[in-house]
Amino acid sequence: MQEFDYIIVGGGSAGCVLASRLSEDPHARVLLIESGQRDTDKYIHIPATFFKVLEKGRDALFYASQPEKGLNGRPSIVPQGHVLGGGSSVNAMVYIRGSRQDYDTWAQLGCRNWSYDKVLPVFRDQEGNKRLCGEYHGVDGELTVSDRAYGHPLSWAFIRAAQEAGIPYNEDFNGPRQEGVGFYQTTTSSGRRRSSAEAFLRKAEGRSNLAIRTATRVHKVEFESKRAAGVLLEDGSRIKARREVILTAGALATPKILQLSGIGPASHLREHGIDVVVDLPGVGENYQDHLEATVQCETKDPISIFGEDKGLRAASHMLQYLLTKTGLLTSTVVETGGFADTAGTGEPDVQFHVLPTFVGFADRMAEPGHGISIGPCVLRPQSRGSVRLRSPNPADSALFVANSLAEQADVETLVRGVQLAIRISEAPSLARLVKRRVLPKPGLEQDVEALRDYVRSISKTVFHPSGTAKMGASSDAMAVVSEDLQVRGVEGLRVADASIMPRLVSGNTNAPTMMIGERAARFILSKDVAA
Repeated sequence: MQEFDYIIVGGGSAGCVLASRLSEDPHARVLLIESGQRDTDKYIHIPATFFKVLEKGRDALFYASQPEKGLNGRPSIVPQGHVLGGGSSVNAMVYIRGSRQDYDTWAQLGCRNWSYDKVLPVFRDQEGNKRLCGEYHGVDGELTVSDRAYGHPLSWAFIRAAQEAGIPYNEDFNGPRQEGVGFYQTTTSSGRRRSSAEAFLRKAEGRSNLAIRTATRVHKVEFESKRAAGVLLEDGSRIKARREVILTAGALATPKILQLSGIGPASHLREHGIDVVVDLPGVGENYQDHLEATVQCETKDPISIFGEDKGLRAASHMLQYLLTKTGLLTSTVVETGGFADTAGTGEPDVQFHVLPTFVGFADRMAEPGHGISIGPCVLRPQSRGSVRLRSPNPADSALFVANSLAEQADVETLVRGVQLAIRISEAPSLARLVKRRVLPKPGLEQDVEALRDYVRSISKTVFHPSGTAKMGASSDAMAVVSEDLQVRGVEGLRVADASIMPRLVSGNTNAPTMMIGERAARFILSKDVAA
């Protein structure tokens, strides 16, 4: 039987950070297990072609929930990275940390050592920002954070139109103020994606004490008494862990592995004939995600990126990219957006993702022709779902109930977001470019009930699942991990991915997930102490 000091299950945004940090000690043997393949597909590394990675399906898994009442009977379809780098290898590369309020809320919920003032230094240490520095930004970290390499005319038009609609300009969404519109900074470097695998794992891959196994699926964690002793793979082989097992498989896979391992709601485990190691009712509960509606407009002229990935145009763009690392292919496509306070609370409740093209999704084809898509998403959803076992067979998918838009407050936030997006589309800088609005149909906004139904019929995830193994105080019966990310009731087992978020952060989740991986490594190496 193979033995390692540390076994990391999941080679995604957090797992790559952990593998790099833990293997810095040459005396520690580290194993990183990833169920997907290595990140060898060229389209992963070219910013504008991440949609092709999702379309091909090899490096992303599409999780489908049960039909959701809140989505008018549609399932919530959640793509997740299935490749080294995880979500950081297939996402839109937007670098957003969330707001100060997010982390201070975590502290108020009992995670005192996760306040904004505690996590900001960790973000700074990881960050190598090409423009910003000072109190909020790092410049020497491995994770390169860059300004746009390409700015599409429709992206510029959105920024101007949003200001005309009353939203201020913001050049730094990760600074003192989140509200505003502008170009997103991204995890790119010299026209190339800077995934967690590229930023943290590449430099560590040559270490003799680090082993990386791809295309390998973990069935469960195995225990000796109440201590994690290793993992059982789906092929039946076992690997022993001398010190710790760390789960970084993501908010949909991590709770499944925990439950298969005997950690979760006791009655649910017994229902599937699984021996209970620890009765933790919070495992698989508290599922959260950002839901996004859309406002789409056809442009008067053929100025969007529609058709640029076909024929001679595509060949020309690829040649320019390969020779100079410039041009359209350096665009992250989701170049611009911002944050708006639609409820007047003093904090943004809606984020915009804007694309210079019509956008479809797994269950809906994109409109043909040239257009712009403005996507308002609800930043602090109140709806909560769950991830449970369908059977004790690890090959079976989990029973995933997203509970999307179950809370009316989330619907109302999206309605306000759509209304604001319509106003932006009608502001002068966009209105002069727009031929007609395609979604929602013109006039629909005059009927609030019809707009609510539109939101339920069109909204989709933006791939930010979280919360299913939440961190919390010892007094919180639904908490799965402690502040230092140790699973309650056992030894030698931690969770270090977006599962541990008590509440979803207000923005894209890749940067916070890498921060969580960094803190986990520091806890393990005793370089950081949880209160």
